[in-house]
Amino acid sequence: MTIPGIIQRWRRWRLARRGLQLDRSCYVGPQVSLGADNTALRGALAVGAACELHQGAELNPFGGSIRLADRVWLGPYAVIYGHGGVEIGEWSLISMHATILSSNHTIPAMDRCIRWEKDVLLPTKIGRDVWIGANAVILGGVTIGDGAVVAAGAVVTKDVEVGNIVAGSPARLLRKREA
Repeated sequence: MTIPGIIQRWRRWRLARRGLQLDRSCYVGPQVSLGADNTALRGALAVGAACELHQGAELNPFGGSIRLADRVWLGPYAVIYGHGGVEIGEWSLISMHATILSSNHTIPAMDRCIRWEKDVLLPTKIGRDVWIGANAVILGGVTIGDGAVVAAGAVVTKDVEVGNIVAGSPARLLRKREA
């Protein structure tokens, strides 16, 4: 077995000790994190076959769930928080430093501290063959349709239809992908 093969085997073993079984076809980069303390998996986490989790990627269910279908690519330092549930379809590409959320804070009256309030759980769904650009932020409760493209640095606050290309903050439609 080659040195890279041994390293991959060790990384999968390390994640399995924390509760995540990965298929042999998955690639795991250094410093991939499951949960804030990286010691125990809280919530449900499922990673399909042939997924790639690159350096520093963080998948934290926070008591919710994260489901990656087959062949999902997570770039370096991509962050997924699964409080309210996150699903990502096959062949999707989540670029470096992108953030995917599935909850939000309640905004109380001024006599109450925001931090005291519970999170509002907002399931987030990303379809098949979606490209999320570098540093994009997908807020909780958003559904991104199959084949959509989210430009680098975009902040997605509303649903994105199938095949749409969006950019900006908040993200707005640029055009539709050609058939």
